[in-house]
Amino acid sequence: MPPRLVLADPETTRDVLTFVGRAARISDEGVRLQARGGVLALTTAVLAPHGIFDQTPTVLAMRVVAADPELECDLVVASLAATDDDRMLELPETALAPPWAGVAPPRGQWQREAAITASVVAQRAQWGISAVAHGTTDGAGEEAVRALRAAIWGEPDPDLGELPRGMAFAADALGFISGEEDVPVMRSGRWTRMAFRRGHVLARGPVATGLTAVRGTGAAS
Repeated sequence: MPPRLVLADPETTRDVLTFVGRAARISDEGVRLQARGGVLALTTAVLAPHGIFDQTPTVLAMRVVAADPELECDLVVASLAATDDDRMLELPETALAPPWAGVAPPRGQWQREAAITASVVAQRAQWGISAVAHGTTDGAGEEAVRALRAAIWGEPDPDLGELPRGMAFAADALGFISGEEDVPVMRSGRWTRMAFRRGHVLARGPVATGLTAVRGTGAAS
């Protein structure tokens, strides 16, 4: 029998499949599964540098769910499959080894520095999606499209307190924005984190060294 993930309940199983499906629409570099002590953390790279001189920031999306207390794993997979047991998901035969998976955010010592409303995050995500769509020309090669996406999503956004706009894209694409909420913005060393109720978006440089005051309403067009 292929190896399986054992989760807490059928609702959690559906939650995990949804996260993995959304991640696959963004990138082909997989989802990292880290389980221990009844907790499963799912992490995917929304943005990641390619090469030594690529200045694209690393932007990760993370969701934490309940799992079987005996489940322990740490691997990156491209997909998961439903099984005849609605508390289990089948793992693929092979794992991935993307470079971003070797970059681990800190586990503790996060300091809250600001807060931003979810509506502003959503607005900046939609602005960026429109900018990518209008900036992509017919016949553009993969490298050109990647450079455009890196420029738009990697740019510090004033409406996000100079955090990379890709953090807004990650929150939107992974379904973390649901209704209105004040999203804490936290920092630990080079890492910054937006802590939504539905998940976390983390970024590691290059970004501004300090957070400016975050506006609660309004967005640049």
